[in-house]
Amino acid sequence: MWDYYYKPRKKPPNPEKQIEKLRKSNPNIRPIIIEGGLAKSWWSKAWNKNLESYADYSNRIGRGRSYVRSGYVLDLTVMPGEVRSLVQGTRAKPYEITIKINPLPESKWKNITNTCCRSIGSLEELIAGKFPEALVELFTCKGDGLFPSPKEINFFCSCPDWASMCKHVAATLYGIGARFDDDPTLFFLLRDIDFKDLIKKSIDEKMSNMLKNSRKTTDRVMKDIDTYELFGV
Repeated sequence: MWDYYYKPRKKPPNPEKQIEKLRKSNPNIRPIIIEGGLAKSWWSKAWNKNLESYADYSNRIGRGRSYVRSGYVLDLTVMPGEVRSLVQGTRAKPYEITIKINPLPESKWKNITNTCCRSIGSLEELIAGKFPEALVELFTCKGDGLFPSPKEINFFCSCPDWASMCKHVAATLYGIGARFDDDPTLFFLLRDIDFKDLIKKSIDEKMSNMLKNSRKTTDRVMKDIDTYELFGV
C-alpha cells in the first residue's frame, strides 16, 4: 500500500557529466560553480536581498537555492536586458530558461546621471571594483533603485511546471547574482547601461558646472582629453 501512494522524488542527473556532454557541442558554456557561500561580493548579496525582499518572490525563490548550490545551472549568459541559462532538472535534457528585464525608465536614467554627476569619486570606486556607500540607495531603493522589481522581470522555462516561478527560474536568478561575484560590470550590461557613456556624461556635466562657476579656466581644470583618459573612456 505504501509503495502505491509513495513515489521517491527523482534526482537530477550528475551535473558534471551533463556539463561534459554539453561541452562537446558547445565548448563555450559557462556553468555556475558555487564555492563556499552563495554570495560573496556586495553585488551578489544586494541582488539576492533585493529579490528576497519582495513578497511576490520571497515564498518561491528559495526553491532554486539548492539547485544552484548543487551545480545544476549548467550554463548562464548575461546580455543587454536578458539572461539565458540551461538548468538541469530530473529529465535528461536540461531546461532552457530566458529572463528578460524591462528597460530602465527615463526617470531612473536621469536619476542615475544626476547622482553620478554629484559623485565622480564614487564612479572611480566603481571602476576600481569597490562599491561606494554614496551610491547604495541609488541601486537598492526598493521599487525605485537600479535593482529590478518583480514587475520588471519576465521569465520563461521550458519545463512542464506551471508554477508562477519554477525552481529552474529561481536557480537562474540566484545564478545571476553569483555571476556578479566574478564580474560586477555584468550588472550594467543586464540593465543595458553603457557604463563608459555614464562616466562621460558625468564628467561633461561636472566640468560644465565647474566652468560656469569660474570666469577663468585654471590649471586645476583638466582638459577633456586628459579627463577621459583618466577614466579609460
